[in-house]
Amino acid sequence: MPGPDPGPDPGPATGPGGPGALLVVGDVVTDVVARHRTPLAPATDTAAEIRTLPGGAGANVACWAVRSGCPEARLLARVGTDSAVWHDLELRRAGVRPLLVPDWEAPTATVIALVGADAERTFLTDSGAALRLSPGDWSPRLLDGVARVHLSGYLFFGDRSRETAGRVLRDAAAAGVPVSVDPASAGFLSELGAEAFLAAAAGAECLLPNADEARTLTGHADPATAAVALSTRFPLVAVTLGADGALLAADGRVTARVPAPAARPVDTTGAGDAFTGAFLAARLTGTAPAGAAEAGCRAGARAVTAVGGRP
Repeated sequence: MPGPDPGPDPGPATGPGGPGALLVVGDVVTDVVARHRTPLAPATDTAAEIRTLPGGAGANVACWAVRSGCPEARLLARVGTDSAVWHDLELRRAGVRPLLVPDWEAPTATVIALVGADAERTFLTDSGAALRLSPGDWSPRLLDGVARVHLSGYLFFGDRSRETAGRVLRDAAAAGVPVSVDPASAGFLSELGAEAFLAAAAGAECLLPNADEARTLTGHADPATAAVALSTRFPLVAVTLGADGALLAADGRVTARVPAPAARPVDTTGAGDAFTGAFLAARLTGTAPAGAAEAGCRAGARAVTAVGGRP
């Protein structure tokens, strides 16, 4: 299936009008969020508030980037025809330029998020069309007018989509466009293998794991030690620590520790995506990494006060 039409050439990545666009290559997901105030009761009913919302790590990042001041965010993802129109509309409503590839064989990825009284979530994931993003869906022309690319780590967990991510990394490097990667899932990282993921993500300018993902990738329980280890393979590493904020590492040392604003969490789904979106929006405007991490922590604190992963 041919990839999406990138449309007319939007012009250079930078210029009098300000910074270029952010291109997110990743996933669109239909989120079914079930908030239950009591523990799950096996073999019977548990009362819950259930909502169906647009989500997906890549899509969430793009939406939070726009909310955080990014002048233009684009999203390349594959979606099932079952909900393609809805997702396209929701992205446009959020100010994101969707480059969605319809899949006639697989449904849109779906995640059931079980959110307990402590606002922590457990995911049941059907990757559907998301991991079917293929090299044929990608074109170097999609880099026209782009100043930064972000890859959702979920792409690295399927053979076809991992090949696509590799092509994006190579083409972006050839064009001089920096790429960031979010490792996405400690559980899926364990299945793929840390070294396989790190090799596939080689060439990225920035890695954005949470503490669990950093631990899985390095074997170090201490987030700072893990960040330092990862910074020997990536120029910049930003490890998110939930309510404890974030830390940055570069060249084998911790360069900044950033606290998170106080927040009363309702649902932690998408907090990391909010951090990433705001962090990348700030980096696009030339903000230094520590300032970008502060913007990311503010966005993450806002995200946990609402249900779902979008602004």
